[in-house]
Amino acid sequence: MADKPSSGEILGIPYNFERPSLGRLLSSYWQPSKGMLVEKPFGIGYTLNLANWRSWIVLAVAGGLYYQQTQSAGGASSSDDDADASDEPVEVIVDDD
Repeated sequence: MADKPSSGEILGIPYNFERPSLGRLLSSYWQPSKGMLVEKPFGIGYTLNLANWRSWIVLAVAGGLYYQQTQSAGGASSSDDDADASDEPVEVIVDDD
């Protein structure tokens, strides 16, 4: 049986299952001559190129959204009692007059 290739493309999406070295890991995340997305050093798909300023904006927005979610989740515990009360059945009276 023939050996399967450990790197290549499937439907235009790159993959690489070769064991990454430390140098290859570091160089794949910092490529000043490339765009915002670069091929992952291990696995399937793309990753952010930290040498591109747009990647830092994406990370800042994602961090801000995560921070906002954790802050709103902490405040939701006080309103859980109100939500539990509204989950109880409600009696509805219909007058047919």
